[in-house]
Amino acid sequence: MTAASILDAENVSLAYAQPNGQSLCVLQDFSLHLAAGEIVALLGPSGVGKSSLLRVLGGLQHAASGTVRAYGEVLNGPHPRLSMVFQDACLLPWLSLEQNVAFGLDFKHQPVLSAPERKQRVAAAIAEVDLSAVRQRYPSELSGGMAQRTALARSLARQPEILLLDEPFSALDEVTRGEMQALLRSLCRRHHTAAILVTHDIDEALLLADRVLLIGGSPGRQVGSWNVTLAEPRASFVRELAQLRLEIVEALHSAHASAKASIA
Repeated sequence: MTAASILDAENVSLAYAQPNGQSLCVLQDFSLHLAAGEIVALLGPSGVGKSSLLRVLGGLQHAASGTVRAYGEVLNGPHPRLSMVFQDACLLPWLSLEQNVAFGLDFKHQPVLSAPERKQRVAAAIAEVDLSAVRQRYPSELSGGMAQRTALARSLARQPEILLLDEPFSALDEVTRGEMQALLRSLCRRHHTAAILVTHDIDEALLLADRVLLIGGSPGRQVGSWNVTLAEPRASFVRELAQLRLEIVEALHSAHASAKASIA
């Protein structure tokens, strides 16, 4: 663990139970150190345990081996300073947008809030994602982008210092996805919130993250790491982004070839 890190994974391995009673190791000896305010993107093919790893980092699932620490203490369950945003918005259909945002404040590990504090947090979170005008609508009345903004507001209402995001924008259209990416980066910078983003989209990783980690092979392991230090707006650095993208694709192909060779 480094002095500046707030979330640390040390030699984490993940395994899935098989029908024959044995276990299949999908991710082996993965380590990660997340600094305050840093955005890290996790890239890799399906089946290497990225989503399961995110749940382990959030205290929602146990690893087969290894240790996760949040703020220097071993993580054995959900932490009040961590919040997750899933691929599906997971909104409760019988609750209004406002009530869905407030729902996360009732979780077991959250601090007890007075009614005025609760109301202020919810209103502020909804305003942050620009949904104040529709706060009384129900999920069936929301577009996909609005639903995902609501899910993000639900996490923001908890005032987390670390956001864990599992492909939260993958189901959105290109324009809405770009808007959500810009919103996420803006919010993280404004509140100095750290984030770990699981994505299959190399371009999304390069536009959002300060550091990109690539998982590949079988079982999965970290096969590459890139620091992205381009100034904003990053999209204007076409040549630099293209070079980074090429390096990541080449590393992914190399890991895939090695995995096939080891199986053969």
